[in-house]
Amino acid sequence: MPKKIPMRMCVGCREMHEKRELIRIVKSAEGMVSIDMRGKAPGRGAYICKKSDCLERAMKSRALERALEHRIEPDVYERLREELAANEQQ
Repeated sequence: MPKKIPMRMCVGCREMHEKRELIRIVKSAEGMVSIDMRGKAPGRGAYICKKSDCLERAMKSRALERALEHRIEPDVYERLREELAANEQQ
């Protein structure tokens, strides 16, 4: 019997993808928003594709902020942009 692959929805494009293909953004209990590359950090999480256009869509519609129920600072978006740029170059 094949192993079940966990699926998650990207908040930018609203499409279902395998969990390992997405980047998890997590809000800790203290209210800190950070990028969770392992996908195991405790807290409320939201997923986004590894494409910059999905990030731009999520920023414009504030989908990431709604999913995390928290305001996201511009420096977090900047770190996400850098991470996506690094992934797209590979």
